[in-house]
Amino acid sequence: MVTDTAMAIRSRTRKRSSHDGVLRLIAVFKFLKAATLIATGIGALKLVHADLGTLVQHWVAMLNLDPGGRLVNHAIQKVTNLSPHRIRELGIVSFIYAGLFLAEGTGLWLQKRWGEWLTIIITGSLVPVEIYETIHRPTALKGLVLLMNIAVVIYLIVRIKREPSS
Repeated sequence: MVTDTAMAIRSRTRKRSSHDGVLRLIAVFKFLKAATLIATGIGALKLVHADLGTLVQHWVAMLNLDPGGRLVNHAIQKVTNLSPHRIRELGIVSFIYAGLFLAEGTGLWLQKRWGEWLTIIITGSLVPVEIYETIHRPTALKGLVLLMNIAVVIYLIVRIKREPSS
């Protein structure tokens, strides 16, 4: 006969493993964001000494975009006005954020309480910026990332309140 204690342990283990899966899913999300930022940082640093005007014209032609179009023309002007110093800054900032996302993802993957707290603090602190960006320059991707980040913060806060330290 199975004792009440054994049943309680099995129930707790089942609940914990489903929560562990959610933590792992959030960790993968953080790792994907880090990989994207690392690629962005590498790309930015490769562009520091490039002729951006020629490069942008090449991409516009490859993608068969109308260089006279309002949006394409605006993008070309923005890119060609970037100084090498500004491009380098963008690359460095990408690496810094990638490092933060890697730390969050690692802590969550290893199911460490510090990883949960770090994710709540970092992700929660960026939510107001994401709200501002989504309101002033809305895209479906920005809206989706904002909703996912809010869900992550809420999930982790509830998890920390309900479960004892691991």
